[in-house]
Amino acid sequence: MKNTAITKEVQLALTPKSVLEDLLEGNNRFVSGNTQATDNEALVNQTTTGQYPKAVVLSCIDSRVPVETVLDQAIGDIFVARVAGNFENTDILGSLEYSCNVAGSKLILVLGHESCGAVKAACDGVELGNITAMLSNILPAVKKASDEFDGELTSANKEFVAKTVAYNVQLTMDRIRERSKILSEMEDNGEIKIVGGVYSLHSGKVEML
Repeated sequence: MKNTAITKEVQLALTPKSVLEDLLEGNNRFVSGNTQATDNEALVNQTTTGQYPKAVVLSCIDSRVPVETVLDQAIGDIFVARVAGNFENTDILGSLEYSCNVAGSKLILVLGHESCGAVKAACDGVELGNITAMLSNILPAVKKASDEFDGELTSANKEFVAKTVAYNVQLTMDRIRERSKILSEMEDNGEIKIVGGVYSLHSGKVEML
């Protein structure tokens, strides 16, 4: 049973590699239906005075991708930043910098997902209120994917959408490094690792890119 929260000492001993392995093992438990039992009361009590999460996950807001659940993580284990389309902006970058540079997390996981509604909307050129500006963050991935296809470049093309989802994760990782000197230097120094993956709605599996 998970009844002990991560302490500062435990967090300091972790490496980016060990944290990624831990998250993927958690996803394997989720897929196989063997998730760990959790003593939430104990974890709440232990984390009231501080937190030492091992990772921060940048994910989509999609209700079908509850991050802690699909990675089998508990209270105090991970930070989660969520925005439709799992892209970075100034606020997200600040949150990632806080997670790693201030709070000591060892890993940034950009997590896209199969059949993402925001990506589909970007593929279709949807314009609606503030959604228009939001989707502009995903358009570089749409363009990159469209250069590889001769067929229908809309959300009706599942392969096109899947390619755009993957490129959106990869380009987000690139921009995090480009736009955050703090995180880029931390990665160069081996203090953190920035990685990306795509979650399958059908299987529940996270596939790393």
